[in-house]
Amino acid sequence: MMISIWRGFAFGVGMLLSATCLADGAAIAKNGVGAGQACQICHGAAGEGLAQAGFPRLAALGAPYLQRQLDAFADGTRVNAVMMPIAMALSAADRAAVSAYYAALPIPAAPAAALPAAPASASAAPSTPTGVGAILATRGRWADKLPACEQCHGPGGRGVGPDFPALTGQSALYLANQLTAWKTGTRPPGPMGLMAVVAKKLSDAEVSAVAEHFASLPTGATR
Repeated sequence: MMISIWRGFAFGVGMLLSATCLADGAAIAKNGVGAGQACQICHGAAGEGLAQAGFPRLAALGAPYLQRQLDAFADGTRVNAVMMPIAMALSAADRAAVSAYYAALPIPAAPAAALPAAPASASAAPSTPTGVGAILATRGRWADKLPACEQCHGPGGRGVGPDFPALTGQSALYLANQLTAWKTGTRPPGPMGLMAVVAKKLSDAEVSAVAEHFASLPTGATR
């Protein structure tokens, strides 16, 4: 009997803390903290992102993944002129709360859609052959030891576990920018250092092709 009472008490406390965390996260998303501006200015009221500007969808991505990104912006290991000062204005508890808030939001009804600007170095290159993005996403290029994106991010790029987020529902501009950041070392390489290795094996035209492929897919269940 006593054990049941304590279990019920612990469950109630857990639910209360969870609700408080989500409330705090919602307040940060809507109002910001100190010098940090409100998240929804760039990421939308429903966490859907702003495709035209390359601001990503946050809704329904895993909380551990989101928190790691905020921590990386805060400590300078992920470089972004917009996000670094915002993350630095948040305490560790704030970063956890806002990550939990966005993770709990429903998946946006429609995926973001925007094409990335052609990289300057690729302007003189021939156009990317049709289907290259899909081939790299689903099969990779094993002659170069380049795995398929779906091997880690799951079928259709819907995301797998806390380390490999959904790629669907993100704009082509955002996806291309992240692959370029891994190529240039301005974003941490991620689990097992995989993303930096993968990105460096892609040409600028292939980066655009892969980004456009995932941006064109319907948004599915994530986490």
